[in-house]
Amino acid sequence: MLTALSIQDFVIVDRLRLEFEPGFTVLTGETGAGKSILVDALLLVLGARADPGMIRAGRDKADITAEFDVRNIVPAVATLEEMDLSGEDGECVVRRVIDGSGRSRAFINGRPATLGQLRDLGERLVDIHGQHEHQSLVQPREQRALLDAFAGAASVVAEVASAHRALVSARRALAEARTGGQALADERDRLSWQVQELQRAGFSQEEWDRLRADHLRLSNAAALIEGAEAGMEVLSEGDRAVLREVGALRVRLAHLAEHDPSLASVVGLLEPAEIQLKEAALELRQYRSRVDLDPERLQEVEARIGAVMSVSRKYRVAPEALPGVLDEARARLAALGDALDVEALQHEAARAERAWQSAASGLTSLRARTADILSQSVSAAMQDLAMAGGRFEVALEPLAEPSAHGAEQVEFLVAAHPGANPAPVARVASGGELARLSLAIRTVTSRVAPVPTLVFDEVDSGIGGGVAEVVGRLLRGLGRDRQVFCITHLPQVAATATHQWRVSKHAQGGVTLSSVETLDAGERVEELARMLGGVTITDTTRQHAREMLGSASGGDRKPEDPLRGVQSSPGEGS
Repeated sequence: MLTALSIQDFVIVDRLRLEFEPGFTVLTGETGAGKSILVDALLLVLGARADPGMIRAGRDKADITAEFDVRNIVPAVATLEEMDLSGEDGECVVRRVIDGSGRSRAFINGRPATLGQLRDLGERLVDIHGQHEHQSLVQPREQRALLDAFAGAASVVAEVASAHRALVSARRALAEARTGGQALADERDRLSWQVQELQRAGFSQEEWDRLRADHLRLSNAAALIEGAEAGMEVLSEGDRAVLREVGALRVRLAHLAEHDPSLASVVGLLEPAEIQLKEAALELRQYRSRVDLDPERLQEVEARIGAVMSVSRKYRVAPEALPGVLDEARARLAALGDALDVEALQHEAARAERAWQSAASGLTSLRARTADILSQSVSAAMQDLAMAGGRFEVALEPLAEPSAHGAEQVEFLVAAHPGANPAPVARVASGGELARLSLAIRTVTSRVAPVPTLVFDEVDSGIGGGVAEVVGRLLRGLGRDRQVFCITHLPQVAATATHQWRVSKHAQGGVTLSSVETLDAGERVEELARMLGGVTITDTTRQHAREMLGSASGGDRKPEDPLRGVQSSPGEGS
């Protein structure tokens, strides 16, 4: 969920840090106070287009940071891992900085990110309703994903995608065999010759390591012999060999230690030193007996290295990579053996298509059943949201060609008024209608919707009275499972919130600034009274505000389901 939002020099906001809680939060305040600025800031930090006009007057940049707790948001965690931008302890920090030229820089968990990455991540963290931009429910792929999630069809969707990959591969192999048979035969001949050549070379990584070690030793044999003999001379074989000198010194000091025991420690140090020197001399003698000048062996090693280098240059790889080249050639040769059998490939393509059709047919049936349930449920919810007589439909349009997503395109249609023809959700004219429709869909599908934070703007456009109360109850219900924010002018909606924030603007040094404050119980009464009564607030208005708050909190003890008659999804109870 969204845990904090920090804004600096954005529109009419100077410096602002907001820390959020779970549940349903409303933002209220006078018109023009800057409530929508908070939504705009969130949109911007999640990848919306930047504009120099967003920077506060007199400042050179705007800086926005959003902090999220993603510990239980599997899609977001997976997206961060794919981007290699994971944070620590389940935290995700997203930042956007805009300069005066309109250029911007983006960061995810302190590391530079692209706007595309911001948008991909943002779609898994926040869903903003009521604006046509950044609206996931108008995207065809999101509509399809929502229907499939509501149907509990994850395993069937995965089966269809897997079958489609196999079908594409089989068709590609058949097409290559039909159109490029001679080319494939030529490639097979070339690979056969390469495999034979590499096998004759008989090269391995172990041999290469041994050849390099032997060459280094043989090419420096004279120096190695000379060094070994010099060491033997110094240690044990010379007139003033170290071993004899140390041995004599040890014996002498041992006699003297009889007169002064303090010398015993020196004798004790010389004894292991003498032993170490004897061992070193012995190893040098053995080493010298093994090392010899062997120009013939050196010539053999250099010839073998030359042959290996010749092959590696031919294939334009390092010698260490030659075994891998052989493995790849063998694998491709085996694949080509099957690729040239056109009849077998035809049978495989037909088998793959039957497998896809079987999987896709099962998905189509499941989608069709679920589409009816979702259509009826959302249509029922619309009746209480100032869209009486309106209806919602989930259309399944067959596709001409097999798809990784199934045999049909999923599209959400809506008729906002009685007698209107259903049209794609993306073309709904009224922002308020789109917001309320989104609210109805999200309420029905809240059990499976993966996005943890929902923001509703303009949700109360064109409604009031009892409808506003229904909207409030729906939002509060959503807030039990999701983090929900709503910008509202309606006291009926604001009264149902778990938390209330007041946005206001004031003049400071001749500049208009916006600020936000959390309201306690008493302050909520005053704010609701203002929303109810306008400029003049009376005791009667305050009493009405208290009653609205009390009624909303009482609803938690005995909730009324605003979606009466809504059916369960096919996946429930299974």
